[in-house]
Amino acid sequence: MNYQFNKTEIQRLNKDLKIRLQALPILKNKEAALRVEIKKHRATLKNLQVQMDEKSSVLEEIIGLYADPYLNFDKSMIEVSKIDIVSKKIAGIKIPSLQSVEFSVRPFSIFNAPAWLLDGIEIIKSFATLKIKIEQEQQAINILELARKKTTQKVNLYEKVQVPAFQEAIIKIKRFLEDLDNLDRAAQKIVKKKRAVII
Repeated sequence: MNYQFNKTEIQRLNKDLKIRLQALPILKNKEAALRVEIKKHRATLKNLQVQMDEKSSVLEEIIGLYADPYLNFDKSMIEVSKIDIVSKKIAGIKIPSLQSVEFSVRPFSIFNAPAWLLDGIEIIKSFATLKIKIEQEQQAINILELARKKTTQKVNLYEKVQVPAFQEAIIKIKRFLEDLDNLDRAAQKIVKKKRAVII
């Protein structure tokens, strides 16, 4: 750290030190809040993955019906038409929050379709929605993790590097200025003694 040995520099360093000391508790609270949020989102993600595993086994049971070439199931019959995601702020960090998923189902004749088709469409919708929720939750965790990591780095920078460096610099400048003042006083005494001897 570069600094000058004068009173103006002490004022500047004190100001910078004060800013960091005031910011530290805020940053520590932000870091703690982010840790709590990450934990919540991980629990949600784990729950969603358990649901996905359960739905996957149901889907495996009916997948044979859809794969049967005689049933002629058209995979383009159902598709995601809209995903509504809004931003949610947590500890000043914007993360995506899934509001809804809309599907478009191509019209078909209920009378000519197999009986399992409507149930199958609902299963596919719920499976796709769950998959989108999992992706969104993972994305939120990644954003929160990155923010937490940056906040932790900033806390460490302030706490372990900058605050001690500013404090040390202020002490060095004060000592230097005191030494300079003492030398000045000593020089004045010497000059007074010399003048007294001359008189």
